Amino acid sequence: MTGSQLPKGYIRAMHYYSGLTLATFVAFHLFNHLMALGGLNRHIEVMHSFRIVYRNPVAESLLLLAVAVQVFSGLRLYARLKKNPMYGFAKLQIWSGLYLSFFFLFHVSAVLYGRTAQHLDTNIYYGIAGLNAFPYLLFFVPYYALAIMAFFAHIAAVHVQKMQRTIFGMPPRKQSVLIIIIGIAFTLTILYTFTNGFKGYTLPKAYKLKPISVIRLSHVKNTAL
Repeated sequence: MTGSQLPKGYIRAMHYYSGLTLATFVAFHLFNHLMALGGLNRHIEVMHSFRIVYRNPVAESLLLLAVAVQVFSGLRLYARLKKNPMYGFAKLQIWSGLYLSFFFLFHVSAVLYGRTAQHLDTNIYYGIAGLNAFPYLLFFVPYYALAIMAFFAHIAAVHVQKMQRTIFGMPPRKQSVLIIIIGIAFTLTILYTFTNGFKGYTLPKAYKLKPISVIRLSHVKNTAL
């Protein structure tokens, strides 16, 4: 049975359960990032405690499988729904999901490349390198910002569909709007923290990105050879 022949309910179930797995990991990951408010060393300390749980072949294989299933099932659902008229949170769910698919693929590939090809510890220094070097930050600031906001937006879109109760006088729709507002505030906090209050961090030598001019010069020399 091919991907196009899988029952719609089966695809939705794959997407739901792989999404729960990833959402749990991302929640801990974002909490770890928030610990950088206490300094980068504090972030690394918390990261090492979390790695005891997920930095092993079994857990990492499950996470990679969850990413693959989430992206595959998400794209299959998008292919089936794209012709239908969508508005509001339904449209937000689609577009945030598409961006998260791109981000997961790009981010996982970057982490695996850093670990296997560059032989680096993919810690906070690896993660924030692009945020603290010009012109790389022109890509990495929106790249990270959109990823965090897309995560909260996707949760908000699902929440408005699943939640049926009013909480503190707020109906589900207003609850979802609040989730998005929290996501925006969280995004700004993370960017502020990861850039040393927008002043920039001086990173260890192994994590510093080469200036674009150096990369171009190296490419020219290699081409000449």
